[in-house]
Amino acid sequence: MWALQGTVVLSVTPREPIITNDRFTSESYEDVDGNFISEMIIHNAQLSDSGWVKCSLQNSDREGLAFLAVQVMGALYIPNDSIVVTEDEPCTVTCRALGWSPLPNISWEVAVPVSQSSYYSFLEPGEPRSTVSVLALTPQGNGTLTCVANLRSVQAHKAVAVNLTVVQSPSDNTEKSGASLPTWAIALLAVLCVSVFILIVVLIIVFCCCCSSRRKKKESVYQIKIRNFEKDNTKKGTSETKLKNENENYAFSSDELRTTQTAPLPPKSKEASAQRQPSSSPPPQEPRKQQPGPASRPQVSFNIASPQKVRSATLV
Repeated sequence: MWALQGTVVLSVTPREPIITNDRFTSESYEDVDGNFISEMIIHNAQLSDSGWVKCSLQNSDREGLAFLAVQVMGALYIPNDSIVVTEDEPCTVTCRALGWSPLPNISWEVAVPVSQSSYYSFLEPGEPRSTVSVLALTPQGNGTLTCVANLRSVQAHKAVAVNLTVVQSPSDNTEKSGASLPTWAIALLAVLCVSVFILIVVLIIVFCCCCSSRRKKKESVYQIKIRNFEKDNTKKGTSETKLKNENENYAFSSDELRTTQTAPLPPKSKEASAQRQPSSSPPPQEPRKQQPGPASRPQVSFNIASPQKVRSATLV
C-alpha cells in the first residue's frame, strides 16, 4: 500500500494494482536476487504533492517512509533580447526568475571580453517565489551573456542568453579617424585649406572692386555736368592766358606785301632819302600818311617802319 501525506493513493495485489487516482500508477518486478520490488509513479507532479510518502504491507507492521520534496522550475528571462552598449563604459544586465520553488541559484556565463565583471542576486519585492540577478560589467567587445538558474537538490537548470553589441564612443571614433590619416592625406588637407583661404581673399577683393565701380556709376548726371563745366572754364582761362602771353610773330607777311616788295624800285631821290632817315629812330605807334607830290614826279614810298602785325596762337 502506498500512502501520500497519510492517505492511501495506490494498492498493489499479486494480480494487479488497485488504482484510485490516475496520477498514481505502479510497476512491480523482481530483481536479480529474486526480491520483490514495487514502484509508485506520480504523473504530473505538483507542488502540493510535497510531503511524507509511506510504503506498507497489509497484515504487517513493517513500513518504509520518505519525504517527497517537489521543486518547481518557473520562468527565466532577460528583459531585452539584444543589448547595445558603449565600449569601456560600465553597464548592467538584469535576469529574473519567476515562480521558482525553491528559489534557484543564478549564475552568469560571460562570453564577452571585459575589463571587469560581477553579479549579485536579491528577492524581488512582493514576489516570494521570484529572484533577480544583476550583472555589472565593462565590455570591450561583442559577445553573448548567459543567465543560468540551478535548483539546489536536483540536476535541473534553465538558461537564457542575450547578445551584447559594443559600439565605440564618438570621441574615440574622432581620435582614431584623425590618428589613422596618412601623411599624404594630412598634406592634402593643408593644401586645400590654404587654397580655400586664398580663394576667399580673392573673392573679397573682387567684391570690393565691384562695389566701388558701382558707386562710381551711381553718380548723378548733375554732378557730372558740374565737373565738365568746371573743366571747360579751366580750359578757357588757360587758353586766354596763353593768348595774352604769346609772342608776336613779326616775320609774318601777307601776299600783298610780298607783291609790293618785289616791284622794281625807282631811283632814289632826295625826298625818299629824307623820308628814310627817320627809320633809324624807334617806330612810331601809328603809320605816317604819305602826302601826294607834284604830278610831274610820281613817287612810291614804303612804310617799313611799321609792318603789319599778325598773331599766331595754337590752342591745345
